[in-house]
Amino acid sequence: MSSPQPDRPSRRALHRRLRRPIRGWVPVVATLGLTAALLPAAGPAAATLGDTLFPGQGNAGYEVRHYDVDLTYAPDTNHLDAVTHLRARAFTELASFHLDLEGLTVEAVTVDGTDATWTRQGHELVVTPATAVARGRFDVTVTYSGTPLEHTDPDGSTEGWVRSDTGDGATALGEPVGTMTWVPSDNTPGDKATWTFDITVPDGTEAAANGDLVSHDSDGASTTWTWVQDVPMATYLATVAIGQFDMAETTMTSIRGGEIPIWSFVDPTVGSTADAQALLPKVIRFEERRFGPYPGTSAGMIVDDVDVGYALETQDRPFYPYGLGTGALVHETAHQWYGDSVTLTDWHDIWLAEGFATYAQWLWDSAHGGASPAARFRALYAKPASSSLWHPAPVKFTDPADLFGAPSYQRGAMTLQALRARVGGEDFSRILRRWATEHRDGNVRTHQFEALAEQVSGRRHLDGLFDDWLRLDGKPRGY
Repeated sequence: MSSPQPDRPSRRALHRRLRRPIRGWVPVVATLGLTAALLPAAGPAAATLGDTLFPGQGNAGYEVRHYDVDLTYAPDTNHLDAVTHLRARAFTELASFHLDLEGLTVEAVTVDGTDATWTRQGHELVVTPATAVARGRFDVTVTYSGTPLEHTDPDGSTEGWVRSDTGDGATALGEPVGTMTWVPSDNTPGDKATWTFDITVPDGTEAAANGDLVSHDSDGASTTWTWVQDVPMATYLATVAIGQFDMAETTMTSIRGGEIPIWSFVDPTVGSTADAQALLPKVIRFEERRFGPYPGTSAGMIVDDVDVGYALETQDRPFYPYGLGTGALVHETAHQWYGDSVTLTDWHDIWLAEGFATYAQWLWDSAHGGASPAARFRALYAKPASSSLWHPAPVKFTDPADLFGAPSYQRGAMTLQALRARVGGEDFSRILRRWATEHRDGNVRTHQFEALAEQVSGRRHLDGLFDDWLRLDGKPRGY
């Protein structure tokens, strides 16, 4: 990966992010502002969702309600045998549709239990059922195998199915599109679903995933680890981590008095993470007091010798490579509210995840003897107009390579501080909590946050502030 430009931290340098019945479910159609008239009719494969940065990802003709992923993995050969079953709902009749799947060999596809035909077009698996799918619920089962790919992002970083340096396994990292390297999926953040993972590995090998650990049963040669994610989760937040891990199982008490189970998996070659594991409950309670009740059913961490140079907010138990600092722990934990529970609909709104998590770091540092958010703001605002902090605007960039740039993180956090200065600390705190509560388990766009800020504060003309900080290229004036 090439070195970052001056004042333009890469995804590595920024410590980027250093899936019960569905609650508050909002159909993708409603979220995107689509109408039935805009949905594809029976005929060629349904059109993609049209993400502004990754227009080839996702499908507008249906949504997935649940993924059941059954994996058998051989760490020594990096070979995967898998069956993924999807429960979905079609918005219109579908003569064909596509799933996102990069690499791997597809062996069979059924739709509602009947064999279907398929073709491969780049990363799209185009499925043609024997009979057109009627509007409403339908099931798809894909059987596939092979060596999963590592995917290279536009900024040069690595995601997808990433082998560990010690060769004892792999960790699946999905942001923004890497989940398609191991799960045939509707691979867009606007389509959240519940998940079940059944991961079969040789005895003596551990397998972590999202959600709650239901069982890990051995037949004497292999162990099947079953994880259930009852909270709706976007595909990019799904993970499987397989290897020689030290597993720690504990519980913590939230500020509401409920018990939260914690499962952590740490590769022993990365050194001790005892301090970080001890700190995690304190970080969760700190953020609960500011953002509201913890939105997941469990917590934890995955620390593996996977050389990607960034941390990632994989839901419930974020991934960390090698060393684990307090800043990364605070950042990725904050994402459980902002990014994981309240999830962007389109990648252009990534500041709603990264700006919020960065601001959480500012709050933590301020409460523990560091600079205040206002002081952080002033230091960053002192950067010259030529700094890449000011270019491009956080919601107006057009190059996917800019997705994890400084505007998404630092200028995103500065947007929140500018809002705090405008509306006052009390209203600002209400805005943060209501944003997390009212959109829990849902998908959002920037304009919804703007509307909430105006509603809570009673100020009807905040559009100029959001224009300055999110939509206009260059350094805002008058701050």
